[in-house]
Amino acid sequence: MNLKFGTGGLRATMGPGPDHLNLETIQEATLGVADYAMEQSEKPSVALAYDSRNHSEEFAREAARVLAMKGCKAYIYPKLMPTPTLSFAVRHLKTTVGIVVTASHNPREYNGYKVYGSDGCQVTNEAADRIQEHIRKADKSQAAGGKTFEEYVEEGQIVLIDEKTLKAFLAAIIRKRTKKELTSDLKVVYTPLYGAGLIPVSSILKYIGIRDLHIVTEQAKPNGDFPTCPYPNPESQDALKIGLEWCEKTDADLMIATDPDSDRLGVVAKKGDHYERLNGNEVGVLLLEYILRCRKAAGTLPEHPVIIRTIVSTSMVDQIAREYDAEVIETLTGFKYVGEQIGKLEEKGEVDRYVFGFEESCGYLIGSYVRDKDAVGAAMLLCEMADTYKAEGRTLWDALEELYAKYGHYETTLKTYEFSGSEADKRMAEIREGLQSPEGMKFGGAKVVRYKDYRDGIDGLTASNVLQMWMEDGSEAVIRPSGTEPKIKVYTEKKL
Repeated sequence: MNLKFGTGGLRATMGPGPDHLNLETIQEATLGVADYAMEQSEKPSVALAYDSRNHSEEFAREAARVLAMKGCKAYIYPKLMPTPTLSFAVRHLKTTVGIVVTASHNPREYNGYKVYGSDGCQVTNEAADRIQEHIRKADKSQAAGGKTFEEYVEEGQIVLIDEKTLKAFLAAIIRKRTKKELTSDLKVVYTPLYGAGLIPVSSILKYIGIRDLHIVTEQAKPNGDFPTCPYPNPESQDALKIGLEWCEKTDADLMIATDPDSDRLGVVAKKGDHYERLNGNEVGVLLLEYILRCRKAAGTLPEHPVIIRTIVSTSMVDQIAREYDAEVIETLTGFKYVGEQIGKLEEKGEVDRYVFGFEESCGYLIGSYVRDKDAVGAAMLLCEMADTYKAEGRTLWDALEELYAKYGHYETTLKTYEFSGSEADKRMAEIREGLQSPEGMKFGGAKVVRYKDYRDGIDGLTASNVLQMWMEDGSEAVIRPSGTEPKIKVYTEKKL
């Protein structure tokens, strides 16, 4: 296998050969994960889940079979499930490792293989390196041995995860409700973008009392070909096109969308006589202020609450946090770093201080019940918030403008530069190297007066190929290569 196992596991196009994801490369990766799990525990066990992508179920079942053959007990969801349910299952079932087969919001040609530690977080850099070493040393011929998936199920070496685990996951979310019942006639359109979110998201919305819920039928049934949205990303306007048509014909108050593995949440809300998408930062600050305000009013806000955000997410968070005497912890991009910080709070016996975490790419976590972003819980709280504002005669956009009036208007942008071909990595490296010492350079027409280069690890953060800059006009920028695709991402922010 030529694929490199990184901190996000594997992600690649599907197809034959060692450079793609297929049954053989899944087998090789699983041999390495099994050896790693056996290194961690005398009685190793692994939880598995998969989303709606083509071959996801096939890959997950084969991974479970190889694990069982190697002597690891495998717990697998019998049907597609959101990524956050895997993070939950790892902790709930107390397994050594977790695996979810998904490529998140990548185009249809991709699939992926993400690995989690016993803490429910995606594995650390050190663990990923160790797994890569085990993969390199693995005897590939081993994967062809053993029994069938069904035979291991009969023997109890593979266990199908029952409904109790999913119910426990949903119950953990419901405990984060901000109100006992809804108080308006909120109209919601929901599209799962052919993914795993349909049952859990619609179930929890109906439970909290959303009676006027419209499912986008064209995108409801799981389909790895994603026929109406080749790029199934809830941040993409094209992916939301059909949902917007549903908004128009139902006169909905808002639309929510989840990606194929239902860990990201996209939001569109009515703004005057039209509909407009709220970006990840806008949804993040709306949810944050709403949670803090509701919990303070209910007397459930802890002393010195903790909010966790990635360094590419809006610093407007810091302004809101000051109002509530909350601590803000900044992390590198990637929700595993948010989960890692929650774990540190737990080690100190302070996990109850955690209130909210988010990243600008539509990832939110409303509680410590999982250690990854969760669109199911975010959808519930988003609808409770929208219901509250509608009962007061306001929209989400109205509420956002009120926050800007109080804390200042933070304008954020994200520009992505794509590369293709065999020279992509080289070209991206050359661009990054040219920004090694940017002080004095001009960025966006303004002089760079300060910068941080995270390649050697600073501020207690792991070394990462990330550059952060501050300009003389008060604007900020972060430049980083994508961890999953040949792209360079440039994030900017300015307080207006």
